This record gives sequence, structure tokens and C-alpha cells, in this order.
Amino acid sequence: MSGIFKFLFGLTFLVFFSECKKLVQVSEPINTLTAEKTFRTEANATSALIEVYNDLISGGGYGLSTFGLNYGNGATTCYLGLSADEMNFYNGGDAISMQFQNNNLQSDNMYVKNLFWLSPYFDIYLSNAVIEGVGASSLPQRVKDQLSGEAKFLRAFCNFYLVNLFDSVPLVTTTAWAHTSTLPRASTSEIYDQIKSDLQDAQNILKEDYSVSNGERVRVNKWAATAFLARVSLYLGDWKNAESQSTTIIENKGLFNLVGLDSVFLKNSDESIWQLQINSNVFPYATPEADNIIPYAGPTFYLTPQFMASFEPNDQRLSSWVDSTNANGNNFYYPSKYKVLVGNQGDVSEYYMMLRVAEQYLIRAESRALQDNLGGAIEDLNTIRTRAGLSALGASLSKDQVLAAIYQERRIELFSEWGHRWFDLKRTGQLNSVLGPVKSNWKTTSRIFPIPVTEIQYDPILTQNPGYN
Repeated sequence: MSGIFKFLFGLTFLVFFSECKKLVQVSEPINTLTAEKTFRTEANATSALIEVYNDLISGGGYGLSTFGLNYGNGATTCYLGLSADEMNFYNGGDAISMQFQNNNLQSDNMYVKNLFWLSPYFDIYLSNAVIEGVGASSLPQRVKDQLSGEAKFLRAFCNFYLVNLFDSVPLVTTTAWAHTSTLPRASTSEIYDQIKSDLQDAQNILKEDYSVSNGERVRVNKWAATAFLARVSLYLGDWKNAESQSTTIIENKGLFNLVGLDSVFLKNSDESIWQLQINSNVFPYATPEADNIIPYAGPTFYLTPQFMASFEPNDQRLSSWVDSTNANGNNFYYPSKYKVLVGNQGDVSEYYMMLRVAEQYLIRAESRALQDNLGGAIEDLNTIRTRAGLSALGASLSKDQVLAAIYQERRIELFSEWGHRWFDLKRTGQLNSVLGPVKSNWKTTSRIFPIPVTEIQYDPILTQNPGYN
């Protein structure tokens, strides 16, 4: 891990403590900073935490973004869409992007390194700094709980994507250079144990409303931790807990409800559990994902023919969430969940969706089906289908038919969102059977990304994933 931490060691305090409103002038040795100054006041400590959110939506502005994208604001959607069967890349001359589409990633792929390895580890490091700084401070307990709870959630969020992209990875829970510089790969069970612990801590100490962000759904609270814990439980096969956690969200009608298809991705929609706020004073006043997907003059990331063919007749999501552009006499269809390519300064209408209620219905449906509650699963599926203008499924479906319907519904409802299609195929063991016939370079080892070769060169303790040099 010394590669990333050489980067972080030299950058974190410059960025974390100077970019956060120029909180600290770095004139003393690094090990004398943190808690004593940055975490002396609630305002400064909050600004330190907000920098993690800012980095998620900013595109990793410290040399870790590609076209303004990093894992936190659209790269996961776009590049995992290429890796799966959701999207293609129009510019075949971009060899680095085409490695994702062709499932022949190389260990020196700079997007893998910058977007999916360094970026989340950078945010983990910032989160750890908040957890340590707040813990050592004399701030009121309510402030400590709020900031450490959010930081633990954000650390869990980053670790979730790391473990699902790379499998076992170094588990970083401290900013101590001597400890983190030579970490081996932790087991997936160790990483998931940490994820669950962080989410449960966040769930127990965070507020149940959005008052810390003035009513906007742009900072995580108890419900964000609950929703993410539902997903983690689903991935781990803990169906009972996944159902319980998702039910808690679904039944909280005072805060969360399904909304019309054209309103889902608007800022602070009732369907949103957590969104990232777009800076209303930074061009183009729109989500970085939309800025990369909506065509300026021609297509970039566009939906595959096999995905377009997967919509049922009369599915209103096709007309609401898909648009098209023409290039060289051919129509190319692209995701249009976000409509704004260039917004109005000071008047942003869309925030970037991180967690939403529809996923919770689908988590509960799958968990119920796997516990043989087929009636309950069908009820949840029909809630999503009705919103999309589709007819209800009948009550006589078998368990296999219900599960197939759930995976189909997840494919359509959650397309071009956070790599759900890729992760669903992976966790349900369908990658080989689905992608093998349509991906000429597909290998079973393509299910996980390569560890960046520079990380292994810096730290021989790290081992490469199977199938990569």
C-alpha cells in the first residue's frame, strides 16, 4: 500500500486542511496538525468532513479524475456499464476505455488506478482523519457523534466498492503511515465485517432527519446507513436482515416514497435517501455523469442493443429514462435519467443519486423470494412495475420465475446507476453465462479488476489478482 500512501501522505494535508476553507496553514510537521487545529471548532471539523463529500462529487480534482469523472460521481456507472452488457463506448480510439468494454483490463490501466483504486482510498484516508480528529477533540459529544457517524458511513461506502471491484484489498482504518504503508490484502470477510461495523455505528448515532444539511438530502443520516446496510446484507446472503433493513425504509412514508419517473432524480425528491449536491456556481451546473453521457455533438457512452431489447412493451421507463442521438445516419440510445447537460448558475435542479427507495423495494423482493415469501416478493415487484406502467405479475409464479423477474426488474429499474448490473451478475453467479456469449474476450478472471501494477511495485506484500500480470 505504500504507493497510494506516498501519494496521500504528500497530498492529504495540503488538500484536506488547506482546501477545506484554508483551515490550517501547513507550517508545522504533519504529525502535529489534525485534531489540535482542524478539529478545534465545530465549523472547522464540519468543513473537514464536507471535503469527503466534495471529493466524491468533484471528480477527484487532485489528478484522479478522467473527464471530470471518478468512482463517486459517474465513473462507476459508465465504466461498469461498459464492463457489463449495458453500454458501449462510441470512441473506439480510446484504448483505455475500450479495455473495460472488451473485458481485457491491463494492470497498468490508468482509469482503474486513478478512478477505482486511488480515489476511494483517498476518501477513506480523509474519513479516517475525521474519525481520529473528532475522537481526539474536545468537541461536544453530539458533534462527535454526527461527524464520526458520517465519516464511518463514507468509509464503509468506499470499502464496499473496493471489495466488490478488486476482491480482497488492504483494509485501512487509520492515518498512521507506519501502519498503512505495508498493509497486506485483507480477506473479503474482514472487509465486510468492517463495513457492517461502520454502518451499524452510523445507524446508531446519526440523526433520523436531514436537519444537519438544512433539509437537503445531501449528507448521510440514519436512513442512509439503514439503506446501505440492507444492500450489504443482500450481498452477504443475510436475507432476513436485508428484508428488515429495507422494510424500515419502505415503511417510513413520512420521508420516503416512490415518485413519478420524471421526478426521481430531481434534487431532494421523496425517492432519494442520499444525493450528492451539485455546486450551483461551477459550470456546467449539472451532474458530472450527465456531462459525460448526454451528447454534445455525438454519442459517448450509449446503451447496447441487447439492453434496449430488454424493455417490455409499454414500459414508461424507456420514454422517461432513455433518449437518442443520431450519428452518421444511425440512432444511438443513451441513459437520460439526468436531463440537464448545462444548467443555470445558482439554480441547479438535479442532484446526483446515491441511494433511493426503489432499490429498497427490489432488495426486499429478492430477500423475500429467497426466504420463500413469494407473495411478498411479487407485491414489491408489482409496486415497481406499476410505477413504470406495466401490468402486475400473477401470484402463481414459481420461485425461479420470481427471482428471474426480480433480476429483470433490477436490470431495468437500476440501469446506468452505480454499476448495479455488473454487481448483480457477479453476486448471482451469472457473469459467465450472460457475458460469455456477447463478449469475445470474456474470461472467468474478468470478474474482478487488476490491482494497479504500480501498487505492487511499491509494495511487494500485495499480490496480483488471478488472470493479470
